[in-house]
Amino acid sequence: MSNIAIRKETIDIVTVKVKEFQNKGELYFPANYVPENALKSAWLMIQETQDKDKRSALEVCSKESIANSLLSMVIQGLNPDKKQCYFIVYGNKLQMQRSYFGSMAVAKSVDPDIDDIYGMVVYDGDEFEYEISKGKKIVTKHIQKIQNVQKDNIIAAYACVVYQSGKENHVIMTIDEIKQAWKMSKMNPVDEKGHIKSGSTHDKFTAEMCIKTVINRICKPIINSSSDKNIVARFAAQADAEIKELEVQEEIEENANKEIIDVSVDIQDVESEVVEENILEGPDF
Repeated sequence: MSNIAIRKETIDIVTVKVKEFQNKGELYFPANYVPENALKSAWLMIQETQDKDKRSALEVCSKESIANSLLSMVIQGLNPDKKQCYFIVYGNKLQMQRSYFGSMAVAKSVDPDIDDIYGMVVYDGDEFEYEISKGKKIVTKHIQKIQNVQKDNIIAAYACVVYQSGKENHVIMTIDEIKQAWKMSKMNPVDEKGHIKSGSTHDKFTAEMCIKTVINRICKPIINSSSDKNIVARFAAQADAEIKELEVQEEIEENANKEIIDVSVDIQDVESEVVEENILEGPDF
């Protein structure tokens, strides 16, 4: 079957399923979201997506997983053109993964009271203060001087959710806490001594990766605490769970392969570097 035929069949399946949810009154898209446009952009991205052996996703991934990844994208209201999501091959399965832009979009979707979400980096020499109220940290002061803005000076990062009422919710992570989160990445950007590896994506774009981490950290509980009746939150949580399961399975397979020939790590690291360097998104690390 040609790519054109596969594209039509897959998108038709997704479109029918989306209309079912809409007809049941479970799914409503914002005025500025056009599913057809998002699907076109996603298909172009999938055509360029490869597995770790440089094989096309359309060749190795099942049609079911491709359709499910597209359905998850549309249900969550994500658009690849806005760098809100991307696609990764795990074995013979294609998985749609949110970027932190996507996590912000989903968080705003499941909680309409959210007005804005942003992240900031704290550098050594900044005037930075926070207080603890009812067990929650609240940033009260952050004054930054331009001469402090150097990646080696990063000491912390924080994310803030601003609600329409004016209320704010903050997450603050020290650079050590951020590096600990990064150690969970398959890219292994932090060495045993806690230094960011030279030349890695996290080294090249340290501030952006710190912001990514704290924004994902603050968005997750918003998404996960939403009612199961919210179809967007349900699909978002399901996608996160599937990614974790696939990552665990891939790690098991890679570790098993290491006993025979130790080449998979380098290939996987290179692939991950390309994905994250292009988009600067990914899991919470």
